[in-house]
This record gives sequence, C-alpha cells and structure tokens, in this order.
Amino acid sequence: MIVGPTLQSIAHHALSGPPRRRTGVELEMASVESMVGPTGSPGLDEIQRLTCTPPRASDPATANRRWMCSTAADLSGQIDGPCRSVPDGLVQGVDVLASAWMASGGPSVDGPALVGARAAAAGLGRGGATSVGGNAHLLESADGMVCLNLARPEDFAALPALVGPEAGGPLLDPMDWPAVRRALAGRTRGELVEAADLLGLPLGVPGTAPSQPLVASVGAGQGQLSSQPVVVEFGSLWAAPLCGGLLARAGCRVVKVESVHRPDGARRGPASFFASLNSAKEEVTVDLTTKVGLEQVRRLVDGADVVLEASRPRALAHWGLDAAAEAARGVVWVSITGYGRTGPRSGGVAFGDDAAVSGGLVLDEPPGFVADAVADPVTGMLAAVAVRAALDDGVGALLDLSLAGTARWLAGPT
Repeated sequence: MIVGPTLQSIAHHALSGPPRRRTGVELEMASVESMVGPTGSPGLDEIQRLTCTPPRASDPATANRRWMCSTAADLSGQIDGPCRSVPDGLVQGVDVLASAWMASGGPSVDGPALVGARAAAAGLGRGGATSVGGNAHLLESADGMVCLNLARPEDFAALPALVGPEAGGPLLDPMDWPAVRRALAGRTRGELVEAADLLGLPLGVPGTAPSQPLVASVGAGQGQLSSQPVVVEFGSLWAAPLCGGLLARAGCRVVKVESVHRPDGARRGPASFFASLNSAKEEVTVDLTTKVGLEQVRRLVDGADVVLEASRPRALAHWGLDAAAEAARGVVWVSITGYGRTGPRSGGVAFGDDAAVSGGLVLDEPPGFVADAVADPVTGMLAAVAVRAALDDGVGALLDLSLAGTARWLAGPT
C-alpha cells in the first residue's frame, strides 16, 4: 500500500482540478449553459433532461486526448497490452457533470482524476477481463457474457446456490475456478439474474440496467435554507461518500453515519483515498440493532436538509424511515442503488464494476472492464449535481439514482 504525501496530492488533485485539465472545457460549458436557470445554476428538471440523452462528445478526438492524459486512461485494456480508448459518452459525461457542478457554484473538480483516484491511491492497474480491484470477472454464460463480482465473503458462499450442482455431480466448490466457469456456461443470463438477485449476489448482465440514471420525484418546498445545509450521509464505499465529500467542499455540513457493527468498507482500503472522500465531514457511529440507535438515526434525519443513503427500501423500513414521506416534507433524499428503487432488478445488489457491465459500459474484442468501478464515481458526481439543483430550486425531492442506469447513460446507444 502506498502512503505519504504522494497520495494526499492525488486526492487534492482530483478534487481541486488543475487548470491544465480544462483543455477543451468550452465544449462542456456550452452544454451546461443550455440548462442553467435564472439563478445561474442548473435546475432539477434540466438535470433530468440532460440524463435522458446519452452524452456524446462534440469533438471525440479532443475528448479522448483529454481522457488519455488522465490517470483513469491507464485502467482500461489488457494487462500486457496498451491502454484502450473508452466510449466517448463516458468522457463527455464526466466532463459535462464536472462543468454542471461548477456552474452550480461547486468547487472545481477534475472528472477523469476522480474516476482514477482509487486505483492511483492503491497502486492498481488494468486487468483486462478482471476488474482493477481484482474481484469482478467477465465470464461466459450459455447465451453471452456476464460479470461475476465476488466482492464479499458471502458472495463466494452464494456461488453454489447461484449455479447449482454440475450434472450428476456434487455441489459446486466455489474455490474451484474451472468448475465455476463450466457451471456458468451451462446457465442462461436470465436464469443467473433471477438467482443472483434472490441471493443478493452482484451479477452484471448487459441489457438489464434501468433506462435512466436519475428519476426525481419532487416533494414539498423547503422554506428558507440556512447558509450551510445539513447533509446526513448513510452511504459507504464510493458513490454516496463522493457525493457527500463534494457537498462538504461546497459548504454543506455533512454528517457521516456508520454502524458500529458494519463500518464503511472503504476504511479497509487506502487511508488517503478514504480521507479524500470523508475528511471534511463529521462522523457519528450508531448501533442500529438497538432502540437507542434507531432513535438517534431518527433525530439525525429530522434535522437534515439532505439525506444520502445506498440501502434497499426494506432496510430503510427496518430503520423506521420512509424516503417518499421525507421528500414530501421538504427533504432532499438521495437513494443510490444498483438498479433503482423500482423495476425488474430493484431487489438486486450491485457494485461499480458489475453495474457498469449491466449498463453496457464494457469493452469488447477482447472483453475488458472500463476503468475502475466506473459507475461508482460518476453516479456520485451526478448525485451531487442533482442535490445542488434541488437545493437551488428550493424543493424537497426523492432522487432515485442507479449505478447501472448511470453506466447505460454513459455507454450510449447500443
């Protein structure tokens, strides 16, 4: 693990964005100018309209050169080959969101550097058909490619139930990789999706993403906001913490809430990367298994202008929280999940790499991952832009964002 000033400079670079990275930014700012409201910042309706059309580079050659100058560029392609170009929609989408964020009054950010920040901090590189982080794998099913993401111990444990026993044989040994490949090759994508979502195992399947990355339901007006809106963040890992980190640097008071039994998994990674996302926040730990802990959560939400979370609705119900009801009383509620709160895969689990594959953001000939868990940081950026838009509009809202939907937006028409 790399530590020291070098990593701190990486985090600072990603969040501050040096002027030289703004080469060609006029293209993106032209797109943003078309969606700003009377206050000079994009409105929520405009952000939704923006994400209804896949972003396409006005000058693909310039956009790709800009990406190729970033740390993220080295993360796509085979281990023993040159780095590969990524879809123009990813490059354009990242820069459009960075420009929209600045148009809303947020501090300058370097979008490609945000995408590459975790890998740079951990000293990781491209892995071709294996993800940068090493947990996700592109494999063949009976009717096409899928992404199997074994990010947690319980994902390995769920493998036998995902594929069942080999014909006439014993239950699958999840550590027998050739047997795993054979078992997957004997199941269709549809069979695997149904089983994976039931088991809570992250499985990326192209064509299963929501049609939009953001669905916003507007609630009541917020009334007069303070000069420092209060953001309560329940998210972990990358997307929600990046959103919270950006909002903190834009002047919000952000309170990061973690379970005493299940702290943010990003704490197990590079300390500098975790600090780049969370150092500007206050931290609170709660015991969600106790009445006292649940009452503490309720008080935090009652005092919030914005709530960020990445939980499925049934988990929120267990906490005694109702996102739609909170939005109706004027809270900006941000829900970041793999596949959105509604739809055929709304009960499924996803992380950045497998969600990108579900959205079609994947390389072919030969197959390979695009950057590092790319759906995570871009969804975090989009969430921050949407929160600022809702706050500027002065309305409560339920902002339903999906990692896979974001990837589909970036991948463009297929």
